[in-house]
Amino acid sequence: MSRTTASDKVLSGLRVRDAARFAWAKYITPDQLQRVRRGMSERLVRKGSFVCRVGGPPDNWYGVLDGLVKMSIATPDGSEVIFLVVSTGGWFGEGTLLKKEQRRYDIVALRDTRIALMPRSNFIWLVENSASFDRFLLDQLNARLGQVLGSVAYGRSQSTIARVAHSLATLFHPDLYPNASRTIQLSQEEVGHLAGISRQRANEALRALEREGLIVASYGNVTVLDITSLQNYSSAQRRR
Repeated sequence: MSRTTASDKVLSGLRVRDAARFAWAKYITPDQLQRVRRGMSERLVRKGSFVCRVGGPPDNWYGVLDGLVKMSIATPDGSEVIFLVVSTGGWFGEGTLLKKEQRRYDIVALRDTRIALMPRSNFIWLVENSASFDRFLLDQLNARLGQVLGSVAYGRSQSTIARVAHSLATLFHPDLYPNASRTIQLSQEEVGHLAGISRQRANEALRALEREGLIVASYGNVTVLDITSLQNYSSAQRRR
């Protein structure tokens, strides 16, 4: 994995059509959206490069316009602990901005990824001037907490298939990814990152879920046929 961001490209401004489809855009007025959009920018982060790093300043709120990133830390023994994987449409970093503290984790692109950046000054302005935006943040923080707790719980499960099912289901959370398509671009390697397993075991789990009629896995894509069953897969397994 690259430890630099030399391949990153910062683009000036942010396209209106991108800003209008943000999950939080419907919670604020058109005038508020226009104001914060003018201060935003877009960055292309190459696969393996950092979006932000441990110890970095609380300078931006980040959104994934297109791509996939992982939130992780390195342990003293050199291993990696992955907390979350955020896909297209997801936003992250609000806790750091609200607490105005240095970042406690690395964010690394798992593929070439377009990132939207909202400066902290604009973010705080929205917090102070939009009650509906604050409600969005509350729902997002609650959803992220549930996602992390769920990952911990499923991570202790002996069923690799259940871990993959849960990991895929997180990409369809209505608060985090309200515009998610039933077909998502995911490689076996990326599914492995989601579930914290090897590529080979991810492939085996995907095939098992496909045999049960919950997904269709093709080269570089996963189509979810039954989201509810995918979300409840682990509890169903324990009842068998």
